[in-house]
Amino acid sequence: MPRIALYPLVVCVLAVAAAVVSFAQGSWVGIVWVLLAGLASNMTWYYVKRGRQASQRGKSVTG
Repeated sequence: MPRIALYPLVVCVLAVAAAVVSFAQGSWVGIVWVLLAGLASNMTWYYVKRGRQASQRGKSVTG
């Protein structure tokens, strides 16, 4: 996993935790946290896929 993919993964985990706390307290602000978690999740998958493609291109060129 590329290092750049770890940052949005951490944001995603923290946003999910914040959403759980918000909903447990009865606040509807948790919806914003859920949306942020979705965005961070998509960014994580994007960077993981981009890293895999880059490593495969590197292997095919050298191999």
